[in-house]
Amino acid sequence: MTGNETPRGPVDSSRVPRYAGPATFARLPRLDEVGGRADVAVVGVPFDSGVSYRPGARFGGNAIREASRLLRPYNPAQDASPFALAQVADGGDIAVNPFNINEAVETVEAAADELLGTGARLMTLGGDHTIALPLLRSVAKKHGPVALLHFDAHLDTWDTYFGAEYTHGTPFRRAVEEGVLDTEALSHVGTRGPLYGKQDLRDDEKMGFGIVTSADVMRRGVDEVADQLRQRVGDRPLYISIDIDCLDPAHAPGTGTPEAGGMTSRELLEILRGLASCNLVSADVVEVAPAYDHAEITSVAASHAAYELTTIMSRQIAQTPR
Repeated sequence: MTGNETPRGPVDSSRVPRYAGPATFARLPRLDEVGGRADVAVVGVPFDSGVSYRPGARFGGNAIREASRLLRPYNPAQDASPFALAQVADGGDIAVNPFNINEAVETVEAAADELLGTGARLMTLGGDHTIALPLLRSVAKKHGPVALLHFDAHLDTWDTYFGAEYTHGTPFRRAVEEGVLDTEALSHVGTRGPLYGKQDLRDDEKMGFGIVTSADVMRRGVDEVADQLRQRVGDRPLYISIDIDCLDPAHAPGTGTPEAGGMTSRELLEILRGLASCNLVSADVVEVAPAYDHAEITSVAASHAAYELTTIMSRQIAQTPR
């Protein structure tokens, strides 16, 4: 979008009921309706062949889109109208091979390369966490090694599952090995639950990750946690990856590997808002598995997380000289 163009925003809910019409993210225009170019492209990846427990995240993107019908154009928490500050559009889904993980990873990377090549930032809706690796590869081609804030109940830095290198539990080990992450600015947020052994933590630390557990968030509070994360990231290009299971199952039952003792949706949203000054270059929200959801609890939480991330990116785009 050029500096002289007015962004095309969501469908007017005073004229078309929220429950009517296509379920694009936040009822925004499709990418082809804005000339194939957007400042922020919301894209789905319906893929869950990398899961180790309950499948179903392939349906997560569309569930998030359905839940996002109730999102409104003005975000009071960030005092911003994200869809007026930048052109945000729904880029549809990246069609990936569900029977070949290696091919799927390559397809996601190529599609992300194409979208980022238009100048867009990506707000990706998963899908399982396997997709974070090709997305990080693509972002690193544009920005160099990026800082990473990884919201998750799990580390996702294991080596292999059943000999497979590409799974939803291994993307960040691969990303470190491939040099696409800035190892001076990495942190997990919301981790908890049993591990295979203490070596998991030792290996994770060697890769450069800091850890903010869900108990840390509870004890220290969201403002202190957000401040710590801002200091760790600095002004580096930042990628945020949110596995919805960072939330407690009470707030996100619709996910594949739930763990008790997680963050509340309010805590997650407040931490994200506290990162508004960071240089957010792209983000994802993954692991929503609607078959295990109730009353769209998980999808609603995910849609609001994506909304906060989109707002951060739109504000920064508006502040950047064109």
